[in-house]
This record gives sequence, C-alpha cells and structure tokens, in this order.
Amino acid sequence: MLTAEQVAAYDRDGFLVVEDFAAKEDGAALIERADELMRTADLSEVRTIFTTKEQERVSDDYFLGSGGEIRFFFEEEAFAPDGTLRQPIEDSINKIGHALHDLDPVFDRFSRQPALAEVAADLGLDDALLVQSMYLCKQPRIGGEVGCHQDATFLYTDPITVTGFWFALEDATVDNGCLWAAPGGHRTSLRKLFKRRADGPGTEFEVLDDAPLPDPHEPGALVPLETPAGTLVVLNGTLPHGSDENRSARSRHAYSLHCIRASAAYPSWNWLQRDLPLRGF
Repeated sequence: MLTAEQVAAYDRDGFLVVEDFAAKEDGAALIERADELMRTADLSEVRTIFTTKEQERVSDDYFLGSGGEIRFFFEEEAFAPDGTLRQPIEDSINKIGHALHDLDPVFDRFSRQPALAEVAADLGLDDALLVQSMYLCKQPRIGGEVGCHQDATFLYTDPITVTGFWFALEDATVDNGCLWAAPGGHRTSLRKLFKRRADGPGTEFEVLDDAPLPDPHEPGALVPLETPAGTLVVLNGTLPHGSDENRSARSRHAYSLHCIRASAAYPSWNWLQRDLPLRGF
C-alpha cells in the first residue's frame, strides 16, 4: 500500500500524510452516522466536557468508563452560565468515543477496511489491535484546542507501539483547527504518563522527562498539516502534535483510530480500560 519513500518519510518525520485515502462517500457516511448518534442520544444527564486543560480534574467516571462504550463529550464553551446549551446538540459535542469501531457497524466497516490493514502492516504493525476510536467535531467558533501531546502518554505499551490513524472528513486548514506536528519529534523522549490513580478515583500525570514539548506559539516548532477531506494522517506514538481551537464558521470533522501491537504489554493503570476484547483490522 505504501511506497518505500512513504515509509522512509514516516520514519524520518514521525508522521505520514496520504491524500485521497478515503472515498468521499465513505467520509460522508461517517459524518451522517455521527450526526444521527448525536441527535438521538439521551444526553439529558450528561455534562462531561472534554478539554486537554486540567485533564486530571475533569477525568470523571463517565470519561473513565468510556473505553468500551460510545459516549459523548461536550465542547468547553458549549454551555451558557445557566447550564443550558448555547446551540443545538449536534453543534455542541467535542467528540464521541471511544469504541465506535467495535460497537457501531458504520464505523466498524470504515475502521476495518483492508487498505488500512495494509498501511499498518507496511509500517511494521502486522499484529495491530484497535484500542480506541474517536469522532472529532472541532465545532465552528467553539472548537477547543488540543494541546501539544504524545499519544503514548495516554495509550502506553511496553515497548511503545501506539500508532494513530487520523482521517480528515472535512477539509482541515489553519483557520478551522488542522493538526500541527513537530517533524522528527518522535525521536525524543516520552515526557509523561496519564495514569489511573492507585490511591483512589481519578487520574494523574507521572512525569518521565521534564523537558518541555515544542511550544505551538514558537515559530517553526510545529508545522501545519493542512489536509483535504479524504486524507489519512499516520502519527507515531511519541510524535508531539496537537491542534488549534476553531474560531471559524466551518467545522473540522475528523475520525481517529489508535492501534497497539498485540505483542506489547498494556498496563492496567492506563486510563483507557475495556471490557470488550481487542480485535485487529
């Protein structure tokens, strides 16, 4: 599926951009299905916000129990001071996670297409298991920033094997919150681990290396990955990357999968735990 040049670029940069990977009708089917899920879900008692700020504080039971479920997380600015939504529900959700690929047939078909299995195998993931999926809305005007991070912080294995597959379902630009990445940054150390607390409920960060991640506000530290709809971006687990907030009038819908190697150990202190068995492509 991948050329030798593409594999070399991935090894060099820690990410790979593959345009026209997904057919537009397949992306449209995911958008339609996500919209249906948001409109029909009973979220009257759900007020969990997803934000990369103060993640230890906002890791509630609804979030921690989402590893084997389909759950909904609101944008940080979705609610008015009186607790009501400022806009319709489908314009208020930050993301849906984290087992769409196992529990929804539309997302399952997309996630387990043969071409994606071939890409994983070309990158040495011939025994890949799908551990997490997320539908990412990046809503117009209120789409939250995702701070610079490394995926292995949140989905750690020994050895580190987590790999992200991010699909642009709509055009992603610097205006509506495209990905930003640090070329070659995957060759640096893993900075932190995001762990379930051993002494009670909630989560905590364990610092492994206090060297700072690249500063998104420092010119040249990260490069924008502007991608048309249908593009696949593969992300190494230790690559520093993130995305800006979306203050534009256009959404930036995307779908993200993370896989790990079956041969790697997955600790019980990882925040994401599942009752469902892990399956491959």
